[in-house]
Amino acid sequence: MDMEARVHSEHPEALRLWLRLLTCTQLVEKEVRSRLREQFDTTLPRFDLMAQLERAPDGLKMNELSRRMMVTGGNVTGITDQLVAEGLVERMDVEGDRRAYRVRLTARGRRQFAEMAQEHEQWIVDAFSGLAERDIATLHRLLGKVKAHAQQGQAESV
Repeated sequence: MDMEARVHSEHPEALRLWLRLLTCTQLVEKEVRSRLREQFDTTLPRFDLMAQLERAPDGLKMNELSRRMMVTGGNVTGITDQLVAEGLVERMDVEGDRRAYRVRLTARGRRQFAEMAQEHEQWIVDAFSGLAERDIATLHRLLGKVKAHAQQGQAESV
């Protein structure tokens, strides 16, 4: 049973929409996880870490990776250790800070990530293929309003 199945018609429409969004996200993510495992023998967290490094060619400090991925440093360290052992990322010393190091994709890691990212993009396009282009644009615009409102609420509470 998905999360959406828990609500009834007497619940507020906003709650029903929230649960539909969660359900859709979970369904798409489950498919992406499955395809990453089947086609590339990797996991979504590994893909996500490589995606962050792909956006930062000079590499990132571990604490920055952790912040960007919104996970603990221990999680990032474990994934990084695996990727270093496979020759997909490398660690570099940080000048002036003997306790820190940067992590960046190796040439092999960049090639492998590019292949995965191309497939990933198509999986996401396929996930929304049941919608017309106009529907996708409308949904994107409307979710942008939700995002802006949520960000405004967070800024006001700080």
